[in-house]
Amino acid sequence: MLADEALQSIRLILSDVDGVMTDGGIDFDNQGIETKRFHIRDGLGIRMWQKAGHRFGIVTGRSSHIVQVRAGELGVDVVRQGVKDKTPAVRQIIEQLELAAHEVCYIGDDLPDLGPIGLVGLGVAVGDAAAEVRNAAAMTTQAGGGDGAVREVVERLLKAQHRWDDLVSAYTR
Repeated sequence: MLADEALQSIRLILSDVDGVMTDGGIDFDNQGIETKRFHIRDGLGIRMWQKAGHRFGIVTGRSSHIVQVRAGELGVDVVRQGVKDKTPAVRQIIEQLELAAHEVCYIGDDLPDLGPIGLVGLGVAVGDAAAEVRNAAAMTTQAGGGDGAVREVVERLLKAQHRWDDLVSAYTR
């Protein structure tokens, strides 16, 4: 069980896309255009995280126009696509944002995510991640990739930071 103190220091969430923000499937339409399905509650979770004054970023091994579109919709300005080695990219983001590694959470699902999961303060595996990733992570979500896993992480962090109830109350007025 993670201590709330460790969760309270997180200021940046970095996430893989395929298998985390999506279910990992890659669909192509009849024109060969790649499509992805994102979970709407993940999007609201990202917005709530930002509303709490934090940053969210994407680090993905593939490059896709739709990822840039989704990032734009959510106001996510830290986007690294086509990243073959994620660990140096994550290090660079941490340095550019002038954060310490313990202030960063990384959410992943497969072997390329092992380096970043071990680098940051909170490494998270989605529920259906590869066994090696689940074993390396400090936290594993109940939800699988594309099924609200990002939202689950955001809720856990904001509750530990005593911000969740305030943010939810904006929807009850």
